[in-house]
Amino acid sequence: MDFKDHIRQLGERVERVKENVLTEEATKNALIMPFLQVLGYDVFNPLEIVPEYVTDVGTKKGEKIDYAIFKDGAPVILVECKHHSANLDLHNGQLLRYFHVSKARFGILTNGIQFRFYTDLAEPNKMDDKPFLEFRIDTIRDVQIEELKRFHKSYFNLDTIVETASELMYLGEMRAVVQREITDPSDELTRHLARLVYNGPVTQKVLDRFRDYVRRTFAQYINDVINERLQLAIKQQDGVSREPESVDRKEPAATESDPKPKIVTTPEELEGYVVVKSIVHDLVDPKRVSYRDQQTYFMVLLDDNNRKPICRLWYNSSRKFVGTFDAAKNETKHEVKSNDELFTLKTQLRATVMAYESGSQVSQSIE
Repeated sequence: MDFKDHIRQLGERVERVKENVLTEEATKNALIMPFLQVLGYDVFNPLEIVPEYVTDVGTKKGEKIDYAIFKDGAPVILVECKHHSANLDLHNGQLLRYFHVSKARFGILTNGIQFRFYTDLAEPNKMDDKPFLEFRIDTIRDVQIEELKRFHKSYFNLDTIVETASELMYLGEMRAVVQREITDPSDELTRHLARLVYNGPVTQKVLDRFRDYVRRTFAQYINDVINERLQLAIKQQDGVSREPESVDRKEPAATESDPKPKIVTTPEELEGYVVVKSIVHDLVDPKRVSYRDQQTYFMVLLDDNNRKPICRLWYNSSRKFVGTFDAAKNETKHEVKSNDELFTLKTQLRATVMAYESGSQVSQSIE
């Protein structure tokens, strides 16, 4: 197996065992040490990894960080570990203090599932406030795996990583900006795009109307791109030529009295819909998977039949949930951070579709 396969395998393992990991020490042993091993380090060799590494902080003597990774006799990476259920936002300061008094150029803050990589881009020997690389091991993307590979023992090059860290940090921040603009276009972006297609003055009324146009344009464009890639993947896997299908759904038209439709299908909902289609595409023809959007949730259905719900996407609040259904139509909600985590629910989603196909579903509808 190559590095990517090992990381994917580790992500699957973490998903299986995390509920049985009850303490911070168990998190280190079951989740974090295997991660360091995948990076090529011998966790039992004190010349490579020193556990409980002493970093005196000011007047505090004997302060210890969980692991220090050594290269050529000097620490290059500090690793601060927390229990897998811990909120990492609450622990940045601790790693920062250790980093400040160490010669290491990189710091990793992790709970065994989330990983945040830091360095000192803004000011030498002072850890940046924001990580330049951040991911969840159970939903890590291919592009993140390629960046993580730089930290493998076989490829580690301090100068190369430092050079790319700045690029990664800015790319990450720009990605967050783009994501916000897609979901809720700013006045600046809306005004700029409106001026490109609208000849009159961009008043506040025009701005409000075009904000919805911008949001819907993003949704339609992303939908088209995702569809093209999904259909290509299906063709490559099945060897069957299919005409690209559209997941476009006509949204309520805006009017002068009500410039914003009550139901807005977001790019994130459409992406989730396409992910669900990809998960079950080998069980049923993807054309049979449809959706209906509501004000509070987004329903993915089989055969456009509300008696055959595959899942609900509850994405209209700060906390996101995916609702899966058993044979009796009982819904179980699972909190998620992104659509990548839909793949962790593929067993439930596929079981639901197979139940409908085998005729074991009950006939009550979901309203």
